[in-house]
Amino acid sequence: MRNRHNFELSPKLLLILLTVICGALLSLSVLFKGVSAPFTNIAAVFIVPMQEGLNSVGSWADGRLHSFKSMKELQAENEALTARVEELQDENSRLATGQAELSELRGLLQLDQAYTDYNKVGARVISNGGGNWYETFLIDKGKKDGITVNMNVLAGNGLVGIVTEVGSNYAKVRSIIEDDSRVSAMVLNSKDTCIVKGNTGTIFKDGTIDVIYISKDARINEGEELVTSHISSKYLPGLRIGTVSNILTDTSNLTKSAKVTPVVDFQHLQNVLVITDLKQVPEGSGSSG
Repeated sequence: MRNRHNFELSPKLLLILLTVICGALLSLSVLFKGVSAPFTNIAAVFIVPMQEGLNSVGSWADGRLHSFKSMKELQAENEALTARVEELQDENSRLATGQAELSELRGLLQLDQAYTDYNKVGARVISNGGGNWYETFLIDKGKKDGITVNMNVLAGNGLVGIVTEVGSNYAKVRSIIEDDSRVSAMVLNSKDTCIVKGNTGTIFKDGTIDVIYISKDARINEGEELVTSHISSKYLPGLRIGTVSNILTDTSNLTKSAKVTPVVDFQHLQNVLVITDLKQVPEGSGSSG
């Protein structure tokens, strides 16, 4: 068996060989200028396109990096603008709410001036039981503020209802639209009396509640105003209730009935006035409204 010897070129020997070749090529290029032309052509064919490709890749990468930076800047700017828009929307909502509350408070001031004969205290509505209409609701004033049961409550342009329950720092109000509500009323012009009866069914449907027990001879016309009467046991006289419509003669031909559109918006109550004066009635009076 013959021994096979693998020929291995050491790094040192390879370096010496490459140095010699480079020196020879350099000498040839100096002595024979035409000899280097093939090598130049080879470089032009292979090296230059490769360099151009590398340059293109570099330019593309630089452009992508610039685009990425621009996108990041635009995203940050967009987030800043979005935050500013939300801030302005919140500020606008606060201003709108403040304007609405200011308008309501001005209305209460005018209402206070319309009933200067009565002592009043302002209160804020804090709960209405979760519905869209304020049939019954709570206010933030109670016994410690001098509030007692049967005190009359105003808002908007007139009568809201009456206090039915009082705690130390709250009170419950039953409005005139609630089904169990009964208010002794009268026609402002003729002084003919009647009863305003709460009706949640019709107030939800067309914004009216019932007027019953109108005398068949009563002088009452469409559009006339009803106010609380002087014969009520709980309601102070002269408080505005609403305007009359749909006057009909009952089947008995002894009485009439009608509808009344309240002067108070029972869907948007925020602040009210509580009249701290109670209606004074003789003991043993049977009137309930």
